[in-house]
Amino acid sequence: MIRFLLNDRLVVVEDTASDTTVLDYLRGNTETSTTSHEKRTGTKEGCCSGDCGACTVVVGEPEGDQLKYKTMNACIALMPSLHGKQLLTVEDLAGSPETNQRNKKGELHPVQQALVDHHGSQCGFCTPGIVMSLFALHHESAEDKPDVLEALGGNLCRCTGYRPLVDAANSLANAQADDEFFRNRQQTLSKLQTIEQQGSVSGSGAFIPTSEGELAQYLLDNPDARILAGGTDLGLDVTQQLKKIEKLVSVKNIPSLQTIHEDNNELVIGSAVTYRKISPLLTKYFPEFAHMLDRLGSQQIRNQGTLGGNIGNASPIGDTPPVLLALDASLDLRHGDNIRNIPLNQFFLDYKKTELTSGEYIARIRIPKKPHQLKVYKLSKRYGDDISTVLAAINLETNGDGQITRARVALGGMAAIPKRAELCEKILTGSPLDNETLSQAKAAIRQEFKPMSDVRASSEYRLEAACNLLERYFMELSGQNVRIICHA
Repeated sequence: MIRFLLNDRLVVVEDTASDTTVLDYLRGNTETSTTSHEKRTGTKEGCCSGDCGACTVVVGEPEGDQLKYKTMNACIALMPSLHGKQLLTVEDLAGSPETNQRNKKGELHPVQQALVDHHGSQCGFCTPGIVMSLFALHHESAEDKPDVLEALGGNLCRCTGYRPLVDAANSLANAQADDEFFRNRQQTLSKLQTIEQQGSVSGSGAFIPTSEGELAQYLLDNPDARILAGGTDLGLDVTQQLKKIEKLVSVKNIPSLQTIHEDNNELVIGSAVTYRKISPLLTKYFPEFAHMLDRLGSQQIRNQGTLGGNIGNASPIGDTPPVLLALDASLDLRHGDNIRNIPLNQFFLDYKKTELTSGEYIARIRIPKKPHQLKVYKLSKRYGDDISTVLAAINLETNGDGQITRARVALGGMAAIPKRAELCEKILTGSPLDNETLSQAKAAIRQEFKPMSDVRASSEYRLEAACNLLERYFMELSGQNVRIICHA
């Protein structure tokens, strides 16, 4: 049974398939049940792929003794992801007539009023999602508050234009949240903690464990189960590929998989840690990595997507694996009670094939705190919220004489897997940082990679781009005007 709060009301879902999306549940589109839906049609269906933001809702989650509100794409979120959370939709901003004085007076919520005051709605289709994004921004603490453009970056508006939306958001910038949700936060926290104390739950094809031991045993017994973390890619199997997922095991309620630990030697990141949560630490140690994360999906995606999920998905165009390869990251893989550590470079075997054995899962990602000169370059048709055409993560170490002592060049979008350019690395290591070395390294990339042509780019474009990104790195690292043409 999935238990969550819909605003302040406890909801227990028993008869809805585990691969039902939150959007379908809210709007009453579920095919497997005639009773388990809410008929909340304020949340709109647009792209069903987590791009347009029309389906944006807000989820309240306990973080320590705080209640944090974050946006989520309801169209690709699966129902088990709600367990132990509070779900808010645009209908909730009207409040309860019995408890909300603002509602009795017919007043709008401050974020709704701001949109009215700044003429922030025309056709209105996208407006509920924008309202929820502004609501989450309004409730952010001062130290965590994102930029307005970042907060609205996942909401597509075709007719109003973004100037009035930005004006509405800026009008709330210095206003402290003081609505019924803020005033009731301790009561909400208490209710969510009560759900958490009830332990693991199962039903309708979903299992929601609260410990790694339970997860490991379940996967031994059900190796065919799909692991649900952020669901930002798994949800697309349901909405775009129209696949049925019979068994789901959610890892979002396992504390140890959402923990970050650091010591003098490495960062140890639980596989269910979200991009948003890891970003401050990456900003401190690997700012180029953190900057790239700002371009990975929208705020809604970064609030839910996980580092372990991006690795386990094994996509050749996943954004984080090339960076982690360039940083010599390794993985803790757990199978039952056994844990083994392998270099990430040994994890990817072939297209969508990995080193994971049946019933095994990614527990943690380890990133060494080595001295580095990391640069990350992402080429895509849109600057943000877009799939990479080519992603290059380059990390060279040099001595005082300008000689390269260690080389890591990792590329995404260039092969069936995220891959290090090992032939290129071999040529770079021990060579001077000069034009001749660059020319040989480019030739090695062309020899080692045979990328495919698709709607995003031709094979030749990808090869030329990868060579040019290596040249750019040389220019930035040496401070010299390195200019070599890479011939076919």
